[in-house]
Amino acid sequence: MPPSHPQNQKRRRRMRDTSEVSCCLKYVIFGFNVIFWLLGLGVLAIGIWAWTEKDTFNNISKLTNIALDPAFIFIWAGAITFVIGFTGCVGALRENTALLAAYAIFLAILLLLEMTCGILGFIFKDWIKSQATTGFQAFIVHYRDDPDQQNLIDWIQEGWLQCCGIEGPPDWDKNIYFNCSSEAVGSREACGVPFSCCKPKDDEIIKNKQCGYDVRKHNYPEDYTLVIYDRGCLRAGEEWVERNLVPVAGVAVAVSVLQILGICFAQNLRADIFAQMAKWG
Repeated sequence: MPPSHPQNQKRRRRMRDTSEVSCCLKYVIFGFNVIFWLLGLGVLAIGIWAWTEKDTFNNISKLTNIALDPAFIFIWAGAITFVIGFTGCVGALRENTALLAAYAIFLAILLLLEMTCGILGFIFKDWIKSQATTGFQAFIVHYRDDPDQQNLIDWIQEGWLQCCGIEGPPDWDKNIYFNCSSEAVGSREACGVPFSCCKPKDDEIIKNKQCGYDVRKHNYPEDYTLVIYDRGCLRAGEEWVERNLVPVAGVAVAVSVLQILGICFAQNLRADIFAQMAKWG
């Protein structure tokens, strides 16, 4: 056979040395997932720290409803974010096709679950409302038992929805400390509500933690609706969703688009890696 022309040999060598893997795509995936990896690690650490502070690991049996425990929600949300961020970050950096495939699969499963929950939530609105009511009842019953749940319900009532109870202030009769019958055993909070039910005063600098005492008593000296919120959190939550439907939908669409882009980028990077391997092979 005639010897190859030197220029053809140089051309083939140049083609072999040129990488098929896009550095831009590789480091975009790496950069975004480093952020999510560290975010997931931070959230996971906060959840574990909260459980440690409550000595939950030694008293798992005392958890009344683990699915509604804020620290547990932090733990599983942080763990999921950490795993997805890890597979995307390391898979892109090391150009590992198996990790990139796992990353794309995790994102696809998460996207499918989100879409399924959204569709089912729209179809079974009454069931969702029933579950929300049950969960809130559990929060009320165990209000003094778990500081995390207490802080969460205080934030919902005071900081977010400006409401009181599920349907209204009388729902706090389900809590042993706020039940009107507790007055017989000396509970100062009997026939009252938590301070987070109280409406803020114009000249108030420090919140009065006793503002909800006795407000549900029949002999309360003034109209209690001037002191506390009389709207239930269930109705307040429905009104909040109706008012913020467009922003909520926009956030959901933006998250879905980011997940779809993540899947496409991971698959494109895998294709580049396989093309590079074929050149070497």
